[in-house]
Amino acid sequence: MQNIDRRQILKGLLTCLLPMDLAMATSNQTTIEIWKSPTCGCCHDWVNYMTKNGFTLGKVHDDGNDVARKKLGVDIQYGSCHTALIDGYAFEGHVPARDVARVLKERPNIAGLAVPGMPVGSPGMDGPEYKGRKDPYDVLAIAKNGQAKLYHRYG
Repeated sequence: MQNIDRRQILKGLLTCLLPMDLAMATSNQTTIEIWKSPTCGCCHDWVNYMTKNGFTLGKVHDDGNDVARKKLGVDIQYGSCHTALIDGYAFEGHVPARDVARVLKERPNIAGLAVPGMPVGSPGMDGPEYKGRKDPYDVLAIAKNGQAKLYHRYG
């Protein structure tokens, strides 16, 4: 009789229970490189949310994100408080993990995704101080030529 590893069984069960895109992120341990302000609490909350959804925190740059945003092809009009680089794609602002995982799975020909501003209720902007408030917001796909189109609408 084979020795059953309970951790492998649990991991298999969790993978079946998670939405497919989040399960993909969990299994790959995808690494996040992020540019942010050293004092921004919501950036920290977004990173915690992403790590809870299977991503691994890599390099952190606490010197702001203006230069990184520009270098990664995200115009200031789509800007937010942090910019992340994950597997060659830019993720600007409070992009949900399921949308990140979908991009990494489908590999579209885009620069990345953006959630402009800091919408309340988006990942990292959903702490107790907001008392459950959830404003509608859009996730935009940013083409390599700088054009944006709707990728996913929340709310």
